[in-house]
Amino acid sequence: MYYPQQSPAIQHKLANHHDNNPWRLPMIVQQPGQQQSVGPPPPSPGYALYTNGNLQHHPGHHPLQHPPLQHHHQNSMSHYPSPPNQHTHQQQQQQQQHLHAAQGSPASATPVVTPHWQQQLLKCEMIRASRSPHHRARASAMASRTVTKSAIPITNPNLIKAPPATDSNGSTTSGGSPDSSPPNGNGVVSSQRPSTPALMAEASRPTAIKPPENTWTSLDMGGVNIKNLPSTSGLFSYAFLINLYLNHNALSSVPPEISKLRHLELLDLSGNNLSSLPPELGMLTQLKELYLFDNHLSSIPPQFGSLHQLQTLGVEGNPLDPVLKTMVQKDGTRAVISYLRDNCPVQDEPPERVWKNLLPQQELDSNDPNAETVSIMSYNILCERYATEKVYGYTPSWALAWSYRKGRILNEIVKHDVDVLCMQEVDIAQYEDYFSVHLAQRGYEGVFWPKSRYKTMKESDRRLVDGCATFFKSDKYKLVEKHLVEFSALAMQRQDFKKTDDMFNRVLGKDHLAVICLLEDKHTGTRLIVVNTHIHWDGAYKDVKLVQVALLVEEVEKIAHHFAKYPPPPPPSAHLPSTPSAESSSSSSGANGTEDSSDAASTTATSVHEPSKESNASSFPPSSSHSAPPPSQYRPPPIYTDGSKIPLIICGDFNSFISSGVYEFLNTGSVPPTHGDFMSHTYGRYTSEGIRHRLGLKSAYSAPGAPAEQLITNHTPSFQGHIDYVWYTAANMSANKVLSEVDHAYLDKTVGFPNPHFPSDHVAIAAEFRIKPPRETAPIRQPSTPS
Repeated sequence: MYYPQQSPAIQHKLANHHDNNPWRLPMIVQQPGQQQSVGPPPPSPGYALYTNGNLQHHPGHHPLQHPPLQHHHQNSMSHYPSPPNQHTHQQQQQQQQHLHAAQGSPASATPVVTPHWQQQLLKCEMIRASRSPHHRARASAMASRTVTKSAIPITNPNLIKAPPATDSNGSTTSGGSPDSSPPNGNGVVSSQRPSTPALMAEASRPTAIKPPENTWTSLDMGGVNIKNLPSTSGLFSYAFLINLYLNHNALSSVPPEISKLRHLELLDLSGNNLSSLPPELGMLTQLKELYLFDNHLSSIPPQFGSLHQLQTLGVEGNPLDPVLKTMVQKDGTRAVISYLRDNCPVQDEPPERVWKNLLPQQELDSNDPNAETVSIMSYNILCERYATEKVYGYTPSWALAWSYRKGRILNEIVKHDVDVLCMQEVDIAQYEDYFSVHLAQRGYEGVFWPKSRYKTMKESDRRLVDGCATFFKSDKYKLVEKHLVEFSALAMQRQDFKKTDDMFNRVLGKDHLAVICLLEDKHTGTRLIVVNTHIHWDGAYKDVKLVQVALLVEEVEKIAHHFAKYPPPPPPSAHLPSTPSAESSSSSSGANGTEDSSDAASTTATSVHEPSKESNASSFPPSSSHSAPPPSQYRPPPIYTDGSKIPLIICGDFNSFISSGVYEFLNTGSVPPTHGDFMSHTYGRYTSEGIRHRLGLKSAYSAPGAPAEQLITNHTPSFQGHIDYVWYTAANMSANKVLSEVDHAYLDKTVGFPNPHFPSDHVAIAAEFRIKPPRETAPIRQPSTPS
């Protein structure tokens, strides 16, 4: 059975194209005592049938009024008939019997139609029946007419109405509407959208952004004989569109600008004269239904492999490549998308990211060569456990594999050669087996803590738990102390939190953490506090994000206050190999044994020479300090009168926008108790008095000349934004330069990360700071000489 190629939109080619009942499929019913009729299966109106080599027309339909077309689709398989739509099971059986008789072969010899191909043909028949002008719009209008009810509905007066659902951004979501829901096959708007794969529970990723609000989201331009769609058409400015019907026109091409309609979920291009498609259609990653029936397509662009949510790729009625056609018939749309995705050519490398100077040229020329600087990078590397095809279906499987990504991550780190590296989403196996080994070869020491859930897991699962890892150059810095901050444990300690339901229901169930490292320059004695953190991701928990950051800042202030009390290191001549300065400072100040009792329950403070039992049990290698070589000219180390004088850097994945309460709190130092991000929840003094700090923090990328507004640190098909930060204390540090943003022309052509060039959904950010020495310095102590 073959369907001749035709352009159903051209009216003179079709007989009775204004059939009032497009779903009417004539049935051949066998009468009792009569032999089974031999005839073709019921076709769509206007589609001729080739049966046993003869051209036949179905009874009840007039033959075509033009000579038979010479072009036939060679891959329209005769053993895959088009099943009728919306018929009962009995009718389908009767149709199958007639098909067997028409083919003149026993039923046992007929190949079985796969469910994938049956669905394809069902939808194809529905699309072919929708060739009349504005068929979907008229059907939708008819279906939306109100029907007068003859009875008064009885409702339960005691029924409690369920609260409205909220999305990830905390906004209320309403039910389906005719404008916001895609129509089903017959043009009637459904109240529910097709189901799509949900994100995995452990996928800590921002969720999709809603399309711009509009009173209508569907546009039907089908069956009106459109011959050309210019690239300047105003249609491509309708970014709110969810459903677009361009079927049964006379289009010979589709402009690449259609990729601007990023929220499309259904696109119908059936019944046109298309011989090729723009690769830019692969940017429409929200598509679930893409109908290309009855065109002249012989291939599908490999860029369509990024359409990871596509449920139906309608290709029947095209002279498609036999490999792709067979794949659709046997394994369905998902198999084709995976094949295209994994075999898509890799696009060109983006321009190299360079360091961008933030200082004026005259200041650069007069810069003190002896000024102390520190460079730092923050990088969420995307834990292997979260990098699943279900979440990142647009990424080629070979580029999503950890065996490929880990090398790209390490190259990105080594290329910039920073003094301090803060990584998030590093699991225990990655830290122990890969990063600690390879970075040690490049002169780094590491500090790592996983999320607390690892304590209750067996060994095989424990190694998959992620956490935060901080590395520093061991030839420049020595580790004085390291602290683990668990936000849920800190919340449990607060007396004003203990009796609130919000604390138990929202804060305690999340085991996010921060790692704090107290560093000291081996050559100058300058101290540095580095905080590496990962804040909760879900936009429906903006209050939790704000509480976590407030708890962290309070803890940092306490730790900085204790760190300022440590005595400065002795002059280089006073160093002895068996008595490192860090040990003497720890023993004299009691850093490992005199922590405040309130702190001890919420943070783990570990001296580098006496690791805690918990650290040893996790087999995390303890850091070791190395004596710095004596400088040619000794400079006394600085004296810190209080913790605010010590340079401080707080960096990590904050999962918060610049407009969020988290950013406002860190940037301005205070948030009122009535702030919207508390979401009317109760958190003790935080929501009765507000939260504040005196650290004087600034974002490195908010400095003059830095690309704060253009910076994108997280790039996926459904989310692009600046959510990773490097904060520093502006009173004792200044930003010299930052790592530039990713080229925006490259981002515009990229569906999302990870991809072959960027191994994580996050982008590494980095900055270099100049440390301002405090006014007070320690007096030079001359070593005593024997009399």
